[in-house]
Amino acid sequence: MDSQGPYLNLNAVASPVGVARVWQIVFSCITVSLVAHQAGFNAAYGTFCMFVWCLCLTTTACEVTLEFTRLHTCLRLSWDNFTITFAMLATLMCITASVVYPVYFLQAQCPHEGCEVRNYRIAVTVFSCLASVAYLAEVIIARAKPGHVSGYMATASGLLKIVQTFMACIIFGALVNESQYRRHVATQYCVAVYSFCFAVTVIVVLLMVSGKTPLLRCPFDRFVVVYTFVAVLMYVSAAVIWPVFCFDKKYGSPERPYNCPRGKCPWESQLVVTIFTYINLILYIADLAYSQRIRFITQP
Repeated sequence: MDSQGPYLNLNAVASPVGVARVWQIVFSCITVSLVAHQAGFNAAYGTFCMFVWCLCLTTTACEVTLEFTRLHTCLRLSWDNFTITFAMLATLMCITASVVYPVYFLQAQCPHEGCEVRNYRIAVTVFSCLASVAYLAEVIIARAKPGHVSGYMATASGLLKIVQTFMACIIFGALVNESQYRRHVATQYCVAVYSFCFAVTVIVVLLMVSGKTPLLRCPFDRFVVVYTFVAVLMYVSAAVIWPVFCFDKKYGSPERPYNCPRGKCPWESQLVVTIFTYINLILYIADLAYSQRIRFITQP
């Protein structure tokens, strides 16, 4: 830290990224306040949404405070990689909360609590969407530009890894919701694929954010490319095996059983896993393509 420079960094709130973060705090704070005041929440889905908004509010407030006071230079991590990683993750989480909350808590007709509660829940959905836009704006502003030196997580490959991790979390959520993956060894293999790719991707992200990539005994860029290629092959196998053992007449049901309870139907969970398996496969293929076009920055 330059002892002769100003102690406070006005760019933390005046730069384009800083302005986006201020709006993130405003929209997240309004969302949390509306839910706590009148809109309300309950059950696991409501708790998840409230957790997302509180996490986004507190983390972004800490980011702005640390940059404004220049204390972020005292942290032993790659600050640029950390901030854009969280911005991308917050974008995905806020989008999810913006969909989940109205699906489970917003109805066309007024609930028994009254129309005022419904109006508050509409406002919650609106401000959650605005928070998503604010986080997405930070990602767009801070992402790597052609010809500019940036941290790895600001590149397309780095951002794709965050999306891959989030998609894997959705897959795990569907797996634990009556998916019956233990019925066949083949589907257990698919779960092993999801788990392995998720774990290694998280490790790659953590190494970049912490700035500890030199700890590897091999070139980090080569490691990431080789791993991504292996992940593509493994996801291709899962994309073939999972649908066969879930929807083929010999092993499962091609159509949704008529007596399957909504919300706890194994067929629905298996369908969700199938859809997001193909989405993650596409993401890993795109990641592999982008990995050939970037130079890795381990110490931004």
